[in-house]
Amino acid sequence: MRQAFHLFIVCTLIFSIALPTASKAAGDDIVVTAEVLNLREGPGLSYPILLKLQEGDTVSTIEQAGDWIHVKAGNTEGWIAGWMTRANTETESKQEQKVIISQVDHLNVRAEPSLSSTVLTQLSSGNEATYIKSQNDWIQIQYGTTTGWVSNQYVTVKELSKAAADEMAETPNEGNIFTVTVDAVNVRKKADLTSKRVGVAYRGEQFKVLEQSNNWVHIQYKDNTEGWIYKFYGSFGAKETKSTSNASSSSGSVTVIYEGTNLRAEASTSAAIVHRANAGETYSIVETEGEWYKVSVSGNKTAYVANWVVSPTDSVQQPAATKKAAVKRKKGTLKGLTIVIDPGHGGNDHGTTGSKGTDEKGITLKTAELLKSKLRAAGADVIMTRESDVYVDLRKRVAVSHQVDADAFISLHYDATENSSVSGITTYYLNSNQQELAQYVHAKLAKKVNLRDRGVQPGNYLVLRENRQKAILIELGFLSNPSEERSITTDYYREQATLGIYEGILNYFDSQL
Repeated sequence: MRQAFHLFIVCTLIFSIALPTASKAAGDDIVVTAEVLNLREGPGLSYPILLKLQEGDTVSTIEQAGDWIHVKAGNTEGWIAGWMTRANTETESKQEQKVIISQVDHLNVRAEPSLSSTVLTQLSSGNEATYIKSQNDWIQIQYGTTTGWVSNQYVTVKELSKAAADEMAETPNEGNIFTVTVDAVNVRKKADLTSKRVGVAYRGEQFKVLEQSNNWVHIQYKDNTEGWIYKFYGSFGAKETKSTSNASSSSGSVTVIYEGTNLRAEASTSAAIVHRANAGETYSIVETEGEWYKVSVSGNKTAYVANWVVSPTDSVQQPAATKKAAVKRKKGTLKGLTIVIDPGHGGNDHGTTGSKGTDEKGITLKTAELLKSKLRAAGADVIMTRESDVYVDLRKRVAVSHQVDADAFISLHYDATENSSVSGITTYYLNSNQQELAQYVHAKLAKKVNLRDRGVQPGNYLVLRENRQKAILIELGFLSNPSEERSITTDYYREQATLGIYEGILNYFDSQL
């Protein structure tokens, strides 16, 4: 009897989800573009399938988590892959047309509504983009061929007149060339993350765009083959600026700067290491690929080395540091100064993890974003060594500092130790030209946050040791201390800490006038 009852329940559930009727809630509807699309219990390919949707089915959205969308199909709720859907143009046409206007320069447009998400492009002050929807403190926009998210605190929203909206709708999208902006990305046979890989595209490579489908770009790949790339890993341009391969023949050689430098199988920091070179060793250049040199190792073997760990010689020159025009600066401003902010860790390097599970890499980025906004408001040109959850080699971070001729390099971290009772903030320097900056910044930081003051100390960190610029490294509290972790992971703490760092930087440069 009990088995029969269970069988009845299962049959009832199957019957109830077999024939969904697509809900059409105005403004929230999306249409299935795949021949068959699985509705799953959760946002991921590993979750059980509730039912199968067909191409053309319309479902109502509830929320979004990354590339996955929580939807309602008939009476059934579940999750579907967002890259296999499109907006319902019927409901879109009924919505009010709005635009956002950027109020700041260098406004990041991100792949998802999160500070840890990939930066797709940036808006300058005054740039307009089409408003799509809001989610918490974020706004989804369409800027050219890029769809992404911006923080609502740096934009204003304006409604368009019908004539202006019609004119915008008739403006054709530009961008027939797709340029890869990450170290390496898979090119797939179909617009699907589970599809067969046909090759790999590297940073700087450019490809002709054949079509776009949601978050995927159909490209003309190498050797007359075609493929699909996830569009968040590149940018669009109206015309091709160089060959579809970013590799160019070069002559000359490079000399390794650092002991134990990695030579890799491909032009990526994630590629396999094929050789470790010692400082002073010289290699002939075969060609260049973006930020990498392809060099001859031995015999007919080749490998790749990053341009920030070698010194080019002969006919190949290292990019010269940017020379800043002299700007007369008034006290209380940072106009004319270039400041590099270095959010510690990122990508597969999580940094320390707190007793409550806080990853250092996440809160260093959030802290850096707050500090950046304060410094830019004071007139500084601010460069971030990373603007999303990606791994950046330590020597590349230093190379950024040298390349832009930074007036200050600020590395942000959160501390940890085996003794969970240890607490407090520390500011580190190494070279004599770094000490005064460290003292000014730490003095203001210590006044703004209510943590134990561990003072200014020498620290033999690579980003300080190898840095020719005025560089400091700040440890903003101990994640290994449960009580301190609760305090330093709050928005209030980050606001106060970045205010202290900002005021310290300002006081230091005012003292130099």
